[in-house]
Amino acid sequence: MTVFRRHGFRRSSIEQAAEAAGLTRQALYHHFESKEALFRAVVERVYQDALAAEIAAAEAKEKAGGGLADILVAQITARLTHLIASLDGSPHVEELFSEHLGQSRDLYQKYASLSAARGTATIERVRAKQKLGLRMVASELWRCVEMAVNGTKSAYPKLQPLDAFFRDLEIMLRTLIAGALGPSLKRRMVKATTAKKSSRTKPGDRK
Repeated sequence: MTVFRRHGFRRSSIEQAAEAAGLTRQALYHHFESKEALFRAVVERVYQDALAAEIAAAEAKEKAGGGLADILVAQITARLTHLIASLDGSPHVEELFSEHLGQSRDLYQKYASLSAARGTATIERVRAKQKLGLRMVASELWRCVEMAVNGTKSAYPKLQPLDAFFRDLEIMLRTLIAGALGPSLKRRMVKATTAKKSSRTKPGDRK
């Protein structure tokens, strides 16, 4: 990762990577058959760690008693923070991003699916635990969350300034989730029970 971040993909070599790892070129080739294979392994490690970071952030916020918006904001922020940090300080961000999509699109799709499954599961779990009412199914809400993330990215193509990007992203996510929340399950049950009792009361019995 250090070599790719320093030199970009095209100017990096197996020899440079081997030297940085304290290995011979032959030893590195024993594990990776080419520079492209090594690059894919680096990309996958970044995605694995980003997924682990978002899972840990969501679990910590949920354990602390956060609401659905708090949990999802923490989850998304942790993932993006890790991805951004993996390229921090590199003058080759655009090249590396382009190469990663060209050579590892399948990995991008794989971890996007894993993240979506995790996000949907988080929404379902928190909804049930906190007896929340949702105006849409969990998978649809998560899709809207990702659309909000992509929309905020389009306003900050290079994610700079970073603090402004995360501030606007949080505003977008909290606004979206607030709009997706309906009456709680407990409130709906009380309302239904009240309506049922009211329908059973005879006109002459009412004061």
